[in-house]
Amino acid sequence: MEHGMETMTIVDEKGQEHVCEVIFTFESEDYGKSYVLYHVLGDESENEDEEIEIFASSFVPSEDGEDGDLMPVESDEEWEMIEEVFGTFLDEQDEDEE
Repeated sequence: MEHGMETMTIVDEKGQEHVCEVIFTFESEDYGKSYVLYHVLGDESENEDEEIEIFASSFVPSEDGEDGDLMPVESDEEWEMIEEVFGTFLDEQDEDEE
């Protein structure tokens, strides 16, 4: 997956593929990792009035840069950093809409 891609496909624990919309990607110098925030598309329970479930993973690109591996977030400190960065991203989006 390249940074800036709009969708990606993930495979769950049961081997089923899911198309996901990439919401935001960023790199952390503190952790030396790239991160992707995304949500699964095509969820039948999706409703415009309901909040979507957003997932976050660290991202390790493949050697050819075409795809890569999503890795779990490893610590509470890492989660706090992701939430802070995503909160700033949302605030900037709100400002752009005004």
